[in-house]
Amino acid sequence: ALAEAMRGGAYEIFATARRPGTLADMAGEHLYALALDVTDSQSIAAAVDEIIRRTGRIDILINNAGFGLIGPVAELSLDKLRLQFETNVLGQVAVSQAVIPHMVKQGGGIIANIGSVSGVTATPYAGAYCSSKAALNSLSDTMRMELAPFGIKVISVQPGGIRSKFGETAADSIGTPPQGGSLYSNAAEFLAKRARMSQNSPTSAEDFAAKLLEQLEKDNPPAVWRYGHGAQQLPFVKHWLPTGLLDRILSKKFGLDRLKKHT
Repeated sequence: ALAEAMRGGAYEIFATARRPGTLADMAGEHLYALALDVTDSQSIAAAVDEIIRRTGRIDILINNAGFGLIGPVAELSLDKLRLQFETNVLGQVAVSQAVIPHMVKQGGGIIANIGSVSGVTATPYAGAYCSSKAALNSLSDTMRMELAPFGIKVISVQPGGIRSKFGETAADSIGTPPQGGSLYSNAAEFLAKRARMSQNSPTSAEDFAAKLLEQLEKDNPPAVWRYGHGAQQLPFVKHWLPTGLLDRILSKKFGLDRLKKHT
């Protein structure tokens, strides 16, 4: 949706995916599909080199790679947790590091890191995803200050619920119960509920993309920008509600109160 929103402007757009064939129907005038796996340094270097070869510069980087790992922290696969951070955090940094020297050389640019309000307000069964987005939110704050002297603007984009396949993919990430059974078996239905939570009355991807493009094209884009279903409410309750009260509300919402019966 972001690539399509930019198609009408004066941009040369490079949409990336691990399998660029998934973007084949989008390719056309001023829009190109490139292979990019943000967890592979060689893939990153090849993609950046190809863009520089074609255009000689990179003005805007939108770090949008990411997925949601769902499951209670006590039972998460550590390998999957590492992949969560490799993709959602280290991958974003790696792509930025590959692009920053070109932006410095050309005198500036914009880096938009797609974080999440889930990085502000953590919820049960999404500790891996929420913590990865909290890390990205913090990294964006640091990058904004560190890169300002070089004319590079960094925007921390923190969406709420946006219509996509995110929920479907997150639901697929729920692993099988550990040997001997899960401590959370009485709340299994709530894991699936959390996986698909972002798709409850979501904002359309097209609306989100159009609004984000408006921010990117401002002379002074915002340091932090939130948009989408729940994007304002979740940070508000995190800031204003007492922690104990918020814990109780979320615990009930996601069936943790049932676990007392289980034990």
